Amino acid sequence: MQQDETGGYGVRTGNGAAMNIIETSHLSYDYIRRDEEGNVEGTTRAVSDVSLSVKPGDFIAILGHNGSGKSTLAKHINALLLPTEGTIVVDGKDTGREENIWDVRQSAGMVFQNPDNQIIGQVVEEDVGFGPENMGVPTKEIWERVEESLKAVGMYAYRKHSPNKLSGGQKQRVSIAGVLAMHPKCIVLDEPTAMLDPNGRKDVIRAARALNDVEGVTVILITHYMEEVIYADHVFVMDEGKVVLQGTPKEVFSQVERLKELRLDVPQVTLLAYELRRSGLPLPDGILTADELTEELKKCR
Repeated sequence: MQQDETGGYGVRTGNGAAMNIIETSHLSYDYIRRDEEGNVEGTTRAVSDVSLSVKPGDFIAILGHNGSGKSTLAKHINALLLPTEGTIVVDGKDTGREENIWDVRQSAGMVFQNPDNQIIGQVVEEDVGFGPENMGVPTKEIWERVEESLKAVGMYAYRKHSPNKLSGGQKQRVSIAGVLAMHPKCIVLDEPTAMLDPNGRKDVIRAARALNDVEGVTVILITHYMEEVIYADHVFVMDEGKVVLQGTPKEVFSQVERLKELRLDVPQVTLLAYELRRSGLPLPDGILTADELTEELKKCR
């Protein structure tokens, strides 16, 4: 991983060109504050001078506590928000140019916290087909896309069900299928498990990982649940609108004290390994899974 000219991190191809699906350069965003009459009172900077790169097929996690700017950054990837300063280029298209907005939204699909806000159909398969239908996809191909998308998230058996009868985790997987049916190159998951129980969270993250591994879809996961990011290729940690820490999950979670300063947890296994190391056991930094910890403890005998 080497720093590129924007200050972000992108992997270079053999000919020296960076092939990135997302590229932000000194991106900043200000929310406008208004009084009760609607007059402008001032602005609040939510994202400040963020430069980062994501290459196709990556699984990227963006971490941060509430108010860190991570969701505001996510909304720029789908051009729901446009930069106050700087630029963001998605699949070669600058989101700041109005003629690019449609293409950007086809390249980068968005899944939000509350699946009820995204599900509009009375039957699961109709809901998943809604996006491609709006895009003018031929009927035969719509049904092919619906089938492949529902299979990809493990919800094909529920295709004739009413979404209202599904659990939170199942609804969220249907939301992901609905985005997937539009054949985006990138899916942005903005705190997709915030309203789910632990089992629902596991289901959704498993579906996201399968899309990345099997379908090669670029995944951007915005979250504050640490266990969800241990399989990411790269992690960006945000605080007060800036990227303050980045690296592989192992590199990021090796910095337990720094993460505590940023009011973030670390995975339970990582914390246990950290405490054992402090008590004198010769364990390496950044242990992420129970299996890894077990293997390292065997070496300590």
